[in-house]
Amino acid sequence: MKSNTKLFIAILAGLVLGIGLGYFVYKGYTKDEAKEFAVSIKLLGTIFIRMVQMIIAPLVFSTLVVGIAKMGDMKLVGRVGGKAMGWFISASLVSLLLGMVLVNWLQPGRNTDVTMESVASADELVKNVDSFSLEKFVTHVVPKSIVEAMATNEILQIVIFSIMFGIALAAIGELGKPVIKVLDIISHAILKMVGYIMWVAPFGVFGAVAGAVAVYGFDIWELYANYLASFALGILLLWVLLLAVGYLILGNRLWTLLKRLASPLLIAFSTTSSEAVFPKLTEELERFGCDPKIVSFTLPLGYSFNLDGSMMYMTFASLFIAQVYGIDMSIEKQLVMLLVLMLTSKGVAGVPRASLIVVVATCAMFGIPPEGIALILPIDHFCDMARSMTNVLGNALATSAVDKWEAKNTINHQT
Repeated sequence: MKSNTKLFIAILAGLVLGIGLGYFVYKGYTKDEAKEFAVSIKLLGTIFIRMVQMIIAPLVFSTLVVGIAKMGDMKLVGRVGGKAMGWFISASLVSLLLGMVLVNWLQPGRNTDVTMESVASADELVKNVDSFSLEKFVTHVVPKSIVEAMATNEILQIVIFSIMFGIALAAIGELGKPVIKVLDIISHAILKMVGYIMWVAPFGVFGAVAGAVAVYGFDIWELYANYLASFALGILLLWVLLLAVGYLILGNRLWTLLKRLASPLLIAFSTTSSEAVFPKLTEELERFGCDPKIVSFTLPLGYSFNLDGSMMYMTFASLFIAQVYGIDMSIEKQLVMLLVLMLTSKGVAGVPRASLIVVVATCAMFGIPPEGIALILPIDHFCDMARSMTNVLGNALATSAVDKWEAKNTINHQT
C-alpha cells in the first residue's frame, strides 16, 4: 500500500474516532466537563498545527526565491504572475458573487428566531475589528521587517519580500548562484520534514474533531438548519464551478489531481486550516507533474489572493447578519461590500476563523451590528471545515492551470 494511501486511511480513522469519542463525551458528561475535555484533547490538533506553522515561513521563502531565481527571465516571472493573478481575481469575484446571490435568493436570515447566548464569546472579535480595516491594508501588505513577518507567519508579507529577493538574485547572475543552491537544499530538506510532520496529522484531526463534537454535538445542525443548508449549497455550487473549469483546462487529468488532493483536502476539512496543508499540497502538486518553479511561485500567491471558500462565506455571512437584524441593503451597496471584501480578506488563509474578523469589520463599515457575529459563532467551526477545504481545492486548481498554460506557451514558442 502506498504511503499516501496509508496516510489518508490514518487521517480518516482519526476523523471517525474523533467524532465517536466527542459524541460520547457530549452525551455522557456535563457541558463544563465537555468544555474541559475539549480544551485538553484539542492540544493534539494544536501540536500538529504548530508543527506545520513552524516550517511555513522557511518553506515559502526558500521555494519562492528559488523558483523566481531559476526562472531567470523576468518576462517569464511577469507572465506567470499575470496568469496567476488573472485566475485569482476572477475566482474571488465569482465566489463573492455566488455568496451574495445565494443569500439574497434563499434568505436564510429572514424570520430567524435565535438567542444571543454567544455574545460574550464574540467580544474579542468585535474588539479586533480595526485590525482588518481598509486603511491598514497597505501597511499590512508591505513588511517592515522580514524577521517579524516570518515570526508571525504573515504569508503575504513573506511573499512580497521573497519575490523582490528572488528577482535581485536572478539579476546579479553568477554571484547569486551559491545562495540559490543553498536555498534549494533548504527547501528540499523542509519538504522532507513535511513527510514526518504529516504522520502527526491523524492525531491532530482526532483531537480537533473530538473537541468540537464534545462541545457542540450534532444538535447544532438542527438549530441552524437553514443557515447550514444554504451555505452547504453554496459550497457545492462553488465546487461544481471550480471542477468544471478545472476539467476544461486539465481534461481527464483532473481526476488524477483529485486523487492526489485526497489527504490535503481531508486535513484541511478536519483542522479548519488551509495553512496546515500548504507543505503537503506543495509536495502533491509536484508529484502530479507541475513544474516545481511554477508551484513555488503560484501557490504562495494563492494563499494570499485566492481564498475561494472564504470569499463566498464572507458575503454570505455578512448579508445573513443583515437579514437577521432586518437591514435591507441595496444591490449597489452589496456590490460595494463585495469590493471591500476583495481587499480586506487578503492574507487570512493561515489563520483559523480569521474570516470572522473580516466579517465583523465589514459589518461595522456598512452599519450592520457586528455583535451579530455571535449568531453564527456556534456553528462556524463546521462552516470553516468546508471553506478551508474549498480554499485548498481552489489553490490546487489555480496552480495546475497556470502550469498547464505555461507548458503550452513553452511548446508554442519551441515550435
